[in-house]
Amino acid sequence: MMYRMLTAKIHRARVTEANLNYMGSITIDRDLLDAAQLLPWEMVQITNLANGMLWQTYIIEGPRGQGDICLNGPPARHFHPGDEVIIMGYRLLTRDELAHHHPLVVFVDDQNRVRRVVTGEVPFTEGPDE
Repeated sequence: MMYRMLTAKIHRARVTEANLNYMGSITIDRDLLDAAQLLPWEMVQITNLANGMLWQTYIIEGPRGQGDICLNGPPARHFHPGDEVIIMGYRLLTRDELAHHHPLVVFVDDQNRVRRVVTGEVPFTEGPDE
């Protein structure tokens, strides 16, 4: 049996662009992908803290060090520059893998630069100022 588990989360990143005329996907800065161990073309869920929208799409690699978080295509109607988002990656794990599973949480600053990476349990009180 396989279990779909959260493996990575980019917490409270800011949308830098919303491009309605692109075919679809989310463009994410390569530095953020590396920190979260997410891959180009991998499926992710994105939730918008401004309006509660939850969207699923695939990743396109953005240039390293630019802080890009761009929602492309239809989600551009629900995600706007400046909105804070949480990007979540999931993978299928076996029961044996669950025993050693600890998701990565990537905290970013206002320019979407990696501020801190935490593995395992994250306190529920973690907010934007911590």
